[in-house]
Amino acid sequence: MKLLLKRAYEPAGKEDGTRVLVDLLWPRGVSKEKAKIDIWAKDVTPTPKLRTWFGHKPERWKEFSKKYKEELKGKKAELKALMGEIKKLGPKATLVYGAKDTDHTHAIILKEALEKIK
Repeated sequence: MKLLLKRAYEPAGKEDGTRVLVDLLWPRGVSKEKAKIDIWAKDVTPTPKLRTWFGHKPERWKEFSKKYKEELKGKKAELKALMGEIKKLGPKATLVYGAKDTDHTHAIILKEALEKIK
């Protein structure tokens, strides 16, 4: 299973495979038609409290990463179910997110967690 990352504001392409939105909120200004989302994985996103605290501030990235990984430990069943759903749809999937900062997005951490699921 190959997992990729892509911003919701980048055009969808055939090379994306299954497109999985990994944000709790729909990306502002992106139509459902344009986004071409196959799965909306709301239940494995950071909690609203953690997301608000982080506020996409790079100086909080290290602590955010640690806290989000802790949250994901309590969501093993959801992660496994999501990975199962992704695998049913094909050998490749793209985790789609809205954040502008591609180096400090929860999608990176989620991708790593999903890659550990067999």
